[in-house]
Amino acid sequence: MATRRHLANAIRALTMDAVQKAKSGHPGAPMGMADIAEVLWNDHMNHNPTNPQWADRDRFVLSNGHGSMLIYSLLHLSGYELPMSSLSSFRQLHSQCAGHPEYGYAPGIETTTGPLGQGITNGVGFAMAEKLMADQFNKPGHDIVNHNTYVFLGDGCLMEGISHEACALAGTWGLGNLIAFWDDNNISIDGEIEGWYTDDTVKRFEAYGWHVVSVDGHDADAINKAIEEAKAVKDKPSMICCKTIIGFGSPNKSGTHDCHGAALGDEEIALVRKELNWDAAPFEIPADVYEGWDAKASGASKEAAWDAKFEAYAKEFPELAAEFTRRMAGDLPANWKEATDAFIAETNEAGATLASRQASQKTIAAYAPLLPEFLGGSADLTGSNLTSCDSFKHVSGKEPGNYISYGVREFGMYAIMNGMSLHGGLIPFGGTFHMFSDYAKSAFRMAALMKVRSIAVLTHDSIGQGEDGPTHQPIENTSAMRLIPNMDVWRPSDATEVAVAWTCAVERKDGPSSLILSRQGIAGRTHDTADFDGMRKGAYVLVEAKGNADVIIIATGSEVDLAVQAVDVLATDGISARVVSMPSTNVFDRQDQAYKDSVLTPGVKRVAVEAGVTDFWRKYVGLEGGVVGIDTFGESAPGGVLMEHFGFTVENVVKVVKETV
Repeated sequence: MATRRHLANAIRALTMDAVQKAKSGHPGAPMGMADIAEVLWNDHMNHNPTNPQWADRDRFVLSNGHGSMLIYSLLHLSGYELPMSSLSSFRQLHSQCAGHPEYGYAPGIETTTGPLGQGITNGVGFAMAEKLMADQFNKPGHDIVNHNTYVFLGDGCLMEGISHEACALAGTWGLGNLIAFWDDNNISIDGEIEGWYTDDTVKRFEAYGWHVVSVDGHDADAINKAIEEAKAVKDKPSMICCKTIIGFGSPNKSGTHDCHGAALGDEEIALVRKELNWDAAPFEIPADVYEGWDAKASGASKEAAWDAKFEAYAKEFPELAAEFTRRMAGDLPANWKEATDAFIAETNEAGATLASRQASQKTIAAYAPLLPEFLGGSADLTGSNLTSCDSFKHVSGKEPGNYISYGVREFGMYAIMNGMSLHGGLIPFGGTFHMFSDYAKSAFRMAALMKVRSIAVLTHDSIGQGEDGPTHQPIENTSAMRLIPNMDVWRPSDATEVAVAWTCAVERKDGPSSLILSRQGIAGRTHDTADFDGMRKGAYVLVEAKGNADVIIIATGSEVDLAVQAVDVLATDGISARVVSMPSTNVFDRQDQAYKDSVLTPGVKRVAVEAGVTDFWRKYVGLEGGVVGIDTFGESAPGGVLMEHFGFTVENVVKVVKETV
């Protein structure tokens, strides 16, 4: 039977061999955290390698994702379908073992942690989701939702500001199901960290309201005791501060930045093998080591025990059991289409003049009763974003609910939402001013990269924001959001388009959506029902030209009304104009060419109208087309005054059209 240290050394060997073969990677952290990982995965993790999607499994997050060979080694050794051939092709094209853990590449990877700090924040999201699901589904004697989230993180994660946003909120929520392990090795890429990181991490996390304990990260018994202690603390998240030696086992490079982000070299690896008494050849694991790591039988037994619990739960609470199964599968309620079709039709008949943020709130209020998995929130701007409604109940970790005040934590909010979405059972949305989407851009990018279903509600979408001035007027933000691959951006022009945008965002399973909404009122209109399908396709002909079109005016959001009003003015000068409302350029771009040509007829000159930067629109209007936009920062004045000052008037639209034609 292999000793604990020998089991841990398997991680060290696989790591240094894979990094050496790739001539690229970070061996230091996996070699330093191997002892911690061995204790956690062999003595505490509830997981089943033969079913990585088991609903009540513990979640493991490697926030210091540059040390990715740690998780690849753990998955391979414990029995997941991650063959040695994948480990030996580490960092190569199409390998399951990418440079950083990538969600969807290999079974058992719960999230793409990516930039430092987002992994621990995803972990907070996992833990919050578990708590919310437990509140909604557990009954006395039936704890069907009862698991922990374990996070490994390093100094870099703690230096990133997002770790403060997330960990402070985790303390406020009292997330006893969250246990983090700090790899306290005193090293980052630039060297020993005393010159740039001298925080008292213990006091910092105690101030957040965490349970904190410090251990020798190479003492298995101390690590085990610390985990047991952390699991017993039910009203606080836990931080286990593990003093480690980076690159443990390397005679000449351990404890230095030389092993942080570079291969050890063949000569040093030979010395490590001797130091660790590891005789196996590269990418070979002794049978007794495999036996010591194999978690397939124990995992299947743990899941079988949960299955029996769930069967008993289903007998006593059949409707809740069916609802839990539906939600964890990510399916929508059976009456979803019928109910949303009815709401869209009702909204269309009303044709009311509203700010699109107000229309959004009406949609939220209508859809919340349909979707018990709907989880709302805002970064301290609920009254402005209008993201809450009467049926929502505020939750702060102390009482059950389905609406979260995240505080002034835009980046943290959206990265937490990514973790919630990945956990399953919830459809999270969160609001802030569109200007602050800049703070959260990396979280949006990670949501799009991982293809998770989360929804951003971004209000006060242009210079129409008004008196707050240029610092709060998002001139370039909408175009920047549209450039994120796999992000669906919606800028609806009326209440009906808002309802369709929300419907599409909720229905979308393969990526995030952003709703860009106005502060100011937008003219309402009643559409032909045929428009609904066009809205779902991202763009449609709102006003058809009389006869052959001389020009196509493309507009979004509050500017669509300017385009509509311009049609009659242009007609007096003999110019026939078609108006295309394009609520989502991303969705429109995915349509087949025949549909796109039916909306934007080839050969017809085009003018785009949007209160944002102009360059983005050249892909639709070409260099010979016109754009009514704004390429300077705004000013401080009432929104209506600014719209006129910067040329968002019917007169200017007509002028640009005439110049273009």
